[in-house]
Amino acid sequence: MLDPVRAKLKIVGVTAGAFAGGLLLASGLGWTTGSHAAVLQTTAQPSRSDVRPVQELSQAFIAIAEAVTPAVVAIETERAREQRAGPTREKQGPRGQPPEEWFPFPMPDPNTPQEASGSGFLLSADGYIMTNNHVVADADLITVILQDNRQLKARLVGRDPLTDVAVIKVEGGRLPAVRIGRSDDTKIGEWVLAIGNPLELGTTVTAGIVSAKGRGLNNLLGTAAGGNRWAIEDFIQTDAPINPGNSGGPLINLRGEVVGINSAIASPTGFYSGYGFAVPIDLAHRIADDLIRYGRVRRPALGVSVTPVSPEDAEVFKLERIEGVVAQDFQPQSAARAAGVQQGDVIVAVNGQRVERVGQFQRLIASRQPGETVTLDVVRFGERRRVQARLAEAPDAGPAPRVARRETPATTPRLGIGVVPAPAQQAGARGNPGVVINEVEPAGAAARYGIRKGTRILAVDGQEVRDVAGFRRLVERKRPGQVVSLRVVTAEPAGEGGIVNVRLPD
Repeated sequence: MLDPVRAKLKIVGVTAGAFAGGLLLASGLGWTTGSHAAVLQTTAQPSRSDVRPVQELSQAFIAIAEAVTPAVVAIETERAREQRAGPTREKQGPRGQPPEEWFPFPMPDPNTPQEASGSGFLLSADGYIMTNNHVVADADLITVILQDNRQLKARLVGRDPLTDVAVIKVEGGRLPAVRIGRSDDTKIGEWVLAIGNPLELGTTVTAGIVSAKGRGLNNLLGTAAGGNRWAIEDFIQTDAPINPGNSGGPLINLRGEVVGINSAIASPTGFYSGYGFAVPIDLAHRIADDLIRYGRVRRPALGVSVTPVSPEDAEVFKLERIEGVVAQDFQPQSAARAAGVQQGDVIVAVNGQRVERVGQFQRLIASRQPGETVTLDVVRFGERRRVQARLAEAPDAGPAPRVARRETPATTPRLGIGVVPAPAQQAGARGNPGVVINEVEPAGAAARYGIRKGTRILAVDGQEVRDVAGFRRLVERKRPGQVVSLRVVTAEPAGEGGIVNVRLPD
């Protein structure tokens, strides 16, 4: 199998040789002067051995395209057009024209269905196809076009807006299927091919590299995932050209294996402008398996909300590296809490795999099944521990109520916030309600760490806050540049607690 790194190094050698040849040619044409001109009289030609790696890479692309494209399909959908309130034929325009003459462009027929298209790929010979949720969401009719131009009606097996994965099914005899790889093994800089049906052009193969991993798109897909605590944002980024219509197609490595589902592009125009994003296949395949087996996603839950590790967290929790996730609040019947994880623990590994960021941690958990046991490595103020947690099944997330604004606050300039006494009914098990923030300076220290109005502060540096005066004393005793550790209960989502470590300004 061709080593892509070795191939790239040889390609660089060819480029360098060509550049040297250009200099030699320039000399022969009299573009150089002085004594060196008499020496540089010949042009260098790349040897056949230097060209061979380029030919090998080209042959690899050809072989992959020939092997995989038969299993890639085009998907066309139809939806009933939304009915909107508007003019009726009884109404007349300003000059008595009928409604269809009011506008300079043709009005769509409300009885004509909306059409859309995308891509997908066959998971199995019996006709299961993986695609994006946004390709088939709310479709009344799904048609699949195979590489041999057969058109088959498909039924929806299941879809998951939170990961943008869907599965549909066709009946067409024994069909070609893709090979599934491992996205966790994919490396930044690795060659990949994107295959799909962009811009209604038919099957198209484009090449590029994996530009980055673990990208969060801030709900770029516009799915129902926005604001949902179970949404996973841990995409593979590639510079292989992806355009509308590629959605749902496979991202392929040089072994001919699917490592992702092409899902979105970062573009101000809606067309390719440098970067595309794919759902990692390790997660997508697990979701697809649930949809096929159960018709829904059985989402595993560790029962803990987490935040990224900041430099201040690393200082307070005595971490070797600024990575991992900080355990903040726990859901009822939390598997993490039952396993012994405490608030402020930093989870640094799952089943021996290093945890670097929140999206990756969520994906590592989401790739498991409810009922499985995972091994968590945690750091508790410099002490490393290992615990076993049995995953539960995630419940549906509910809406988050807002916290009302309170009376005039007593300001704390060093943190850039104002606080007031918390209502007695907000007291926890220890009978301590703490204080509530109802002023936040936009450029203050607290604002830089995402602290918002309505947040309740329960403790400072591990000491409980019983009133406004006590809170101010605990903060004011810190020196400029030191870190203040706040135990809080956030306003949104309601009731979620956590620890926020804030560095005071110098």
